[in-house]
Amino acid sequence: MGTKVKKMLFILSKATIENVYAAFVMANGARMEGIESEIFFTFFGLEAIQKKKLDNLHVATVGNPAMHIPTMLGGLPGVEALATKMMKKEMEKLDMPPVGEFLEILSDSGCKLWGCKLAVDMFHLKEEDFIDELDGIITIGDFYNRANEEGTHLLFI
Repeated sequence: MGTKVKKMLFILSKATIENVYAAFVMANGARMEGIESEIFFTFFGLEAIQKKKLDNLHVATVGNPAMHIPTMLGGLPGVEALATKMMKKEMEKLDMPPVGEFLEILSDSGCKLWGCKLAVDMFHLKEEDFIDELDGIITIGDFYNRANEEGTHLLFI
């Protein structure tokens, strides 16, 4: 028998609606099962925790095989906006909270939220650009140190 999962560490590198909600739902599910969870936002994943951007995330329509539309169509004006509107409507039917509210729920449940120092520096961002619930901006080394215990699993989204 394997080791019980004690901690889930999610690495979120893209702030498309489908990736953000995948990470949030899985992190929240871990907390509901009594499993520690943390999300490390890096590169474009940082948009999910930026005050000015988190309410304007989109569905990726270009190069997304799950959309079942040709790449050329996905790039046409209005297609991404329409797909995003449709996805948000379906999520509302399921009582999925908006991104900002979901971040508060995660934080309140004990999920740690981390910004990647390298990406923050690369995009010339400052701590005040981020949500208040952010637990800190850490290096990838700091993040890996948080994974250094038995029963910890890393998941890249």
